[in-house]
Amino acid sequence: MDEKAAVDSLSALAQGMRLRIFRALVGAGPLGMTPGELSAMLSVPASTLSFHLKELLHSSLVTQERVGRHLIYRSDLAQMNALLSYLTAHCCQSTEFSCDLSPPLCCIP
Repeated sequence: MDEKAAVDSLSALAQGMRLRIFRALVGAGPLGMTPGELSAMLSVPASTLSFHLKELLHSSLVTQERVGRHLIYRSDLAQMNALLSYLTAHCCQSTEFSCDLSPPLCCIP
């Protein structure tokens, strides 16, 4: 992942509704969710949801697939993992600490 892609991903998630949408899609797993399901679950109007899904698609954090007449949205966990790897790539390099990248991320003596 390059810096621009990281900034795009972080920018997409730096808005409350988009973060809620992404987390809902992570929870849905590989089955994904339709816009109607997301709208009902998050109590958000369809037009607002559409705007935020477009931003998440642009950042590559979400994928879209047409199945018949329905659109299915899924979180792209490979993209999220790439972002996390980018953010932690230089963990603790200039200290006597070693990195423990298991949640929560921290440096340990």
